[in-house]
Amino acid sequence: MSAKSISWEESVVWLRGQPDQAELVRACFYDDPLLDAAVRYYTSTEWQAVRVLIDGKRGAALDLGAGRGISSYALARDGWQVSALEPDLSNIVGAGAIRALAQEVSLDIRVEQNWGESLPYRDASFDLVYGRQVLHHARDLKQLCREAARVLKPGGTFIATREHVISRHEDLDIFLDSHPLHKLYGGENAYLLREYMDAIRGGGIVLTAVLNPYQSNINLYPETAAGLKRRMAAKLHLPKALIPNMALVWLGAMNQAPGRLFTFVGRKH
Repeated sequence: MSAKSISWEESVVWLRGQPDQAELVRACFYDDPLLDAAVRYYTSTEWQAVRVLIDGKRGAALDLGAGRGISSYALARDGWQVSALEPDLSNIVGAGAIRALAQEVSLDIRVEQNWGESLPYRDASFDLVYGRQVLHHARDLKQLCREAARVLKPGGTFIATREHVISRHEDLDIFLDSHPLHKLYGGENAYLLREYMDAIRGGGIVLTAVLNPYQSNINLYPETAAGLKRRMAAKLHLPKALIPNMALVWLGAMNQAPGRLFTFVGRKH
């Protein structure tokens, strides 16, 4: 296969066919049956941490760049009225997969095939705009954030999880070269931390939390903060209880790895 010559669906199918990538496929929830993957996501430490950020709220939710629908499934199971936006038509990794999943479990998930830079929804339509690994795929990051803010109700919640961050623009190629699928379909990207923050704020969203790579189970998944503390304690010959949460915050702040994961939380003015 030549570089950047196949679709996202074909890239995922290729990855699933590599025996040495089975762990990565499962960690990314690319495995089938899709319902099993969705249920595993719903019970994952990542989604439990997202729930804390949502803080028990309910209402209308937009799953921005919904992929194969695992987040839409989780939101719907938690009682949200979910609209899933996904431009890819694929029955494996796109809108077709979401529709099949929703039908299989009789969940009301409304699927719209469109790009996030031009959302087909009225102003102030949603109580929650949620995106898992979406902003770094933006064709126009500032416009995507403006649209997310536009369709969010005043006081509504904005959550963008597991976004790839680089420290310098020169680090982008290092990250892309290390990505297992970018060389196939060419669709990955990463931004500076300040570029994400400026775009989100510029859209009209007040940032209430910026979680670094080790600060939350969202970014750590499939690792956990407890597991990380346990390994740190073992190296230092200390009980795990003596490793404070601030140690993980500090370690995350020191992390400069190209493509490291951040999560952004905010609310509409």
